[in-house]
Amino acid sequence: MGVNIKPLSDRVLVEPTAAETKTASGLYIPDTAKEKPQQGKVIAVGNGKKDHDMTVKVGDTVLYGKYSGTELKLDGTDYLIMREEDILAVI
Repeated sequence: MGVNIKPLSDRVLVEPTAAETKTASGLYIPDTAKEKPQQGKVIAVGNGKKDHDMTVKVGDTVLYGKYSGTELKLDGTDYLIMREEDILAVI
């Protein structure tokens, strides 16, 4: 699957993982109580800055801050575009 978007500079396009719909004990979580996902898969990566090479690559699973990035929807799929510095860890 190819996404027709190329992030600029030190930005990264991330597809968030789906929010949990069920608790460990089997209770269903309503949409109003679901937590925003803080984990996702890197879909596209920019070229980096002049003095900074990108450390994440396409296909990495990453953790990011709860309010990081800008939400966008392409072809019916939700994505986040954020700076690499907003990524906390690679899993």
